[in-house]
Amino acid sequence: MRIVVKVGTSTLAHPTGRMNIRRVEALCKVLSDVKNAGHEVILVSSGAIGMGVGKLSLSRRPTDIPTKQAAAAVGQCELMYTYDRLFSEYNHTVAQLLVTGSDVEDEGRRGHFHNTLYRLLELGALPIINENDTIATDEIVIGDNDTLSAIVAATVDADLLILLTDIEGLYTADPRVDPEARLISVVEAITPEIEALAGDPGSSLGTGGMVTKLRAARIAGEHGIDMVIAAGANPDLIYEIIEGKRVGTRFIGRVES
Repeated sequence: MRIVVKVGTSTLAHPTGRMNIRRVEALCKVLSDVKNAGHEVILVSSGAIGMGVGKLSLSRRPTDIPTKQAAAAVGQCELMYTYDRLFSEYNHTVAQLLVTGSDVEDEGRRGHFHNTLYRLLELGALPIINENDTIATDEIVIGDNDTLSAIVAATVDADLLILLTDIEGLYTADPRVDPEARLISVVEAITPEIEALAGDPGSSLGTGGMVTKLRAARIAGEHGIDMVIAAGANPDLIYEIIEGKRVGTRFIGRVES
């Protein structure tokens, strides 16, 4: 299988913004094992700004563009250093790709992105992709890595897209405020009723929320790719998702005939 895994800032970092070392180590171990089993893996990783917030000892996530970009520049170094070190322990080579909206919207640049990704997979590398927050502006921004991960999955004709986040999946209501909220295990189609369950944006360190995850599910679904939302607190769930077990919420990909 060719699998795209997106991991959010809330999964990678503690609420302080500092890296959750134990969780990142577990994630890299599982993804290395998945590659060892013969699967192709692409990791779409958030966390640059969040890591920068922690490393710069900022009290909160910045709201102005220059400070966001400065935090991303600092945080991206720590993020890739950590990934390179941990994956190297399992004899896997990583490659960093930082993209902007122009790289996926412009036909020529999109072609180069596509060719680079395929060549990296052919060479046995593990591509790690993030939006280039250090230079992105309103005109060229993709906006969130949920959407980016779906674009990547479509670009490489992936078999599966997994979004690891701070919630177990899509619920009938917000489980953080409604004790009667139920997990929806399978979504056959994204209806207006499903969209109404999306609620508000996610954590203070990240940029996503259920709205962006439904957008990602729609993009993936249009290309016939299943997408699963699952709790990032336990990376071992990736094994069960690949095996097709009922974990989190699975959005069924369908190609219109």
